[in-house]
Amino acid sequence: MTLSGLEIWRIEKLQAVPVPRESHGRFFIGDSYVILKTTALKNGSFRHDIHYWLGKDTSQDEAGTAAIKTVELDAALGGRAVQYREVQGNETEKFLSYFKPCIIPEEGGVASGFRHAEVNEREHVTRLFVCRGKHTVHVKEVLFARSSLNHDDIFILDTKSKIFQFNGSNSSIQERAKALEVVQYLKDTNHEGKCDVGAVEDGKLMADADAGEFWGLLGGFAPLPRKTFSEINGKDPAFSSKLICINKGQIVPVDCDVLTRELLDSTKCYLLDCGSEIYVWMGRETLLEERKRAGSAAEELLREGNRSKSHVIRLMEGFETVIFRSKFSKWPKKADAIVSDESRGKVTALLKRQGLNVKGLAKAAPVKEEPQPQIDCTGNLQVWRVNGSEKAFLSFSEQCKFYSGDCYIFQYSYPGDDGEECLIGTWFGKKSVQEERTTAISFSSKMIESLKFQAVMVRLYEGKEPAEFFSIFQNLVIFKGGVSTGYKKFVSENSIEDDTYSENGVALFRIQGSGPENMQAIQVDTVTTSLNSSYCYLLHDGDTVFTWIGNLSSSMDQELAERQLDVIKPNLQSRMLKEGSEYDQFWKLIGVKSEYPSQKIAKDQESDPHLFSCTFSKGVLKVGEIFNFTQDDLMTEDVFILDCHSCVFVWVGQHVDTKMRAQALSIGEKFLELDILMENSSQEMPVYIITEGSEPQFFTRFFIWDSAKSAMHGNSFERRLSIVKDGVKPKIDKPKRRPTASSHTGRSSVPDKSQRTRSMSFSPDRVRVRGRSPAFNALAANFENPNARNLSTPPPALRKPSPKPISPESAKPPPRAASIAAISASFERPRPTLIPKSIKGTMLSLEANIGILCFKRFAYPFCCFDVKRAMMQTNPNLKQASLDQR
Repeated sequence: MTLSGLEIWRIEKLQAVPVPRESHGRFFIGDSYVILKTTALKNGSFRHDIHYWLGKDTSQDEAGTAAIKTVELDAALGGRAVQYREVQGNETEKFLSYFKPCIIPEEGGVASGFRHAEVNEREHVTRLFVCRGKHTVHVKEVLFARSSLNHDDIFILDTKSKIFQFNGSNSSIQERAKALEVVQYLKDTNHEGKCDVGAVEDGKLMADADAGEFWGLLGGFAPLPRKTFSEINGKDPAFSSKLICINKGQIVPVDCDVLTRELLDSTKCYLLDCGSEIYVWMGRETLLEERKRAGSAAEELLREGNRSKSHVIRLMEGFETVIFRSKFSKWPKKADAIVSDESRGKVTALLKRQGLNVKGLAKAAPVKEEPQPQIDCTGNLQVWRVNGSEKAFLSFSEQCKFYSGDCYIFQYSYPGDDGEECLIGTWFGKKSVQEERTTAISFSSKMIESLKFQAVMVRLYEGKEPAEFFSIFQNLVIFKGGVSTGYKKFVSENSIEDDTYSENGVALFRIQGSGPENMQAIQVDTVTTSLNSSYCYLLHDGDTVFTWIGNLSSSMDQELAERQLDVIKPNLQSRMLKEGSEYDQFWKLIGVKSEYPSQKIAKDQESDPHLFSCTFSKGVLKVGEIFNFTQDDLMTEDVFILDCHSCVFVWVGQHVDTKMRAQALSIGEKFLELDILMENSSQEMPVYIITEGSEPQFFTRFFIWDSAKSAMHGNSFERRLSIVKDGVKPKIDKPKRRPTASSHTGRSSVPDKSQRTRSMSFSPDRVRVRGRSPAFNALAANFENPNARNLSTPPPALRKPSPKPISPESAKPPPRAASIAAISASFERPRPTLIPKSIKGTMLSLEANIGILCFKRFAYPFCCFDVKRAMMQTNPNLKQASLDQR
């Protein structure tokens, strides 16, 4: 998520005056402020959140001016912003997340008659603060006295030479850890980072020096009262929401049993009173003055009910928050609102005259979409097919051939930043049976447990695979039907016609992918409507093969179709058909010609990520969003969910109990079922289970990540205290990850460097008969444009098959695979950080005089034309005449 920054104005003499950036986060209790938070989204638009903050001693005029300026600023931004009323001491978590770790309002004010407190730099005033909050910290200064303490909260005593943190006995470890961030803030701000820090545990009396010193400053120890304090943001569960219409200044309650979207009229404003929050909904066709009156009505409602701590949130039609929409029954899918540039320009000019600088905020600039990072492709892959209640290991030649009626388990070990990393996944075909899905999950869970939870687990459904999956398998073919006993039993018991692929029958394959290292052939229904002008297809009827080329397909698509033909029908020649010039025989095979689509099949696009803390008990999942999240928000005692729309990550801390850890996948599936963000997300979205300390790069990219933090000793409080108190670097809790082999195969899942490459050839024993030499294929394998690749993403590397159990079939050397891998490696550009060491037994040399590619053990004839092209590509300075002489 890209944060585009803050703009803050203070109300002075009923005007909005910009606050210098170096003073952001500094608030005075006698003032009112307007805060604009602008966030650039992945779709190229801006999200605006406007908050107006009211100090406890601000004047009524200043508070009213701040509310009005907020409405005007929203209008200048096209009515797209969500507006929040913030009261000192009761700020929303979203507001506090802008000023981590906390805000501590200061004495003083401008128009209220106060002067900002000027403290002598040499004089330090001892202050006592109370801290509340597990994810964002509410800090309030209290009377420096023993009577201010209690058992439920955390208190920070800031003295001239030392800062003490007193942990109430009823406070949680997470709250204590978050309070230490405030201690660090005070240490840096008030003591230039140089002072002692002491932690005092409630009930330890005079057990240690810190406790004795702390109680001595408070006049000695005395028992604390048992009376608990109510939660600062406590909500009244018994409050019934009320909808109120505001039309031409008149307040009219709306009588309804169920809240529905149809009750809201675009020409009016409404109040939705939920007790702790009052929402002001403003119709798209309302005037600016009507919106101001609606905001004033909400303020009046708070004064009449003596509800000064309730939040007021104002929203424009079309830009409602998820929480607001969740109050209604079956809210329709969110649609973009139309914004008038003319009206926005008029109000922008008005605000400029009034001192509001809104330049550059009214329009959104497109944000360049970064490609999804790819997992390292130089690892070791093992695949099993679930067969009833068992699993069967697949040979190298079969591990990239899946069936839609089956379930598969794969284990992929690959080099990571902190040693070998491991990904264990399950893949469910569209027509696979539930029993085998359950078996697959059970086997993969046992494999994770055998690796001491130092591997990532992922649950995948056919058609919803992430980019990492395709990068691992490189060349994947998905056939119809199934070969497992579970699928066969399901078909026979339900009298369903078995549509399992037969190489002697009629079959149609859609070819897709981004290059030789990421391509798939998907068997589809053999009907005209399965065609798409943006793709290439392979159609075969026994030994008769057609390659259908869509008019909107690229040269890359056509090359991938040629490559996939080597897998599906390696010994046959294909007839190439351009869209619009098909043979009658082609239409007889797929049926009557009819309309078919031309647009690429839409995939779930990654959107701005959202982080949620969660608790799961008795099948009930409760979540809370963490705004502007960082790695420090991931507490080792908790479970968190990161939702990026295209997939869901369930992060499990090292100190999570065993029962909760075992329910991680259920938590992710329940999260998808609840559809927290109301995005109509598919319940078949990929779900990753990640244990703290084993975070892969495709997860950590959403953070500014320090791997040492997730590998420290102790709980969250102990880790943070070691840094704040001693200023030490994080201590590594365990050695680098190096998963052991699965006991099912007896093979090492962590190959040495010489074994890290798997050949990009599709089958070690396939035969090419169509006159294309290995040199030509080596060139084709490198047609990807290197300038288009994300520099942070490792380029695809050549790979060779992982070791497999010795069998009559596997004992034979694969000369074709080794030969082509060697040729491809010779034409690769140097990539010293990723390309493995030279493969033994494949020393390549060009013997131009006799026209043979010579290997140490193998020889293969080639086409001179192909070699000439290969040499020119690798050395552009060679001239054509020179090559002809050679």
